[in-house]
Amino acid sequence: MKSLAEYLDLATVAHGHLCAGQVLGVRLAMLGLRELGIDDPIVERKRIVTYVEIARCVTDAVALAANCRLGKRALKFRDWGKVAATFVDLKTGKAVRIAAKESSKQAAREMFPELEKEAGQQKAYAQLSDDVLFDKQWVKLTVQPEDLPGFKGSRVVCAECGEGINFKREVVLDGRALCRACAGERYYERL
Repeated sequence: MKSLAEYLDLATVAHGHLCAGQVLGVRLAMLGLRELGIDDPIVERKRIVTYVEIARCVTDAVALAANCRLGKRALKFRDWGKVAATFVDLKTGKAVRIAAKESSKQAAREMFPELEKEAGQQKAYAQLSDDVLFDKQWVKLTVQPEDLPGFKGSRVVCAECGEGINFKREVVLDGRALCRACAGERYYERL
């Protein structure tokens, strides 16, 4: 595994700047991987699936440090608004959920009271112990075959709009295969 400083350099380039969320995300991912006994997420890239629970800076850092990408189907997003991620070892079946403690913000303020909030958090999050920053919980999680990296399944065409649907995401209503939008789960409104 790379050092914290190496990951932070990479995170700064990938994310566009360094922020407290990046530091926290890198630390979170490093802890999750260590708990699973994964030393090199690049070499072990087909062994890891990561579920992130927030769409913020932390997620970019977690994806970078765990070497998990949406396009590789190794990064899963659950929009729960929490600074947390669950790391799944596909080889062993073990899974660990790491969540940032709300108290870590106060610990950062107390550690560097003379610094502006963001600067103090960046510096503190790089130095505070894992126990102060995170809660760790071993969990059971089953990754469905269609959610695995490299899954190749049939492609279904929506009976309503004609668009292709991958990864068993179709909805069958009245014997017709529909995409989620045509089945009523549209997140947009047609104009």
